[in-house]
Amino acid sequence: MTKADLVEKVTALGDLTRRDGEVIVETIFGSVIGALQSGDKIEIRGFGSFRIRQRNPRIGRNPKTGARVEVPAKKVPYFKPSKELRDLVNPGEAVRASS
Repeated sequence: MTKADLVEKVTALGDLTRRDGEVIVETIFGSVIGALQSGDKIEIRGFGSFRIRQRNPRIGRNPKTGARVEVPAKKVPYFKPSKELRDLVNPGEAVRASS
């Protein structure tokens, strides 16, 4: 699903124009990005949580030449799905886990 597809779904839910749907989707994405940039964690019950993880510096290798390359420390966004979302994506495993 693309961002345009998501806008179409939002627009179809109510009496909204395409522009209104774009504003809603952009506002949600902007809020998530802003919260992550400021170091906050986002929890959406029944869906999952977004947070920032710190990666330590390390020594990597250039796959073409095999030369050693220093990879600096960095922050990366991380998404952890909720149990409800995992069960919806894997319905057979939810039944086996409760047995």
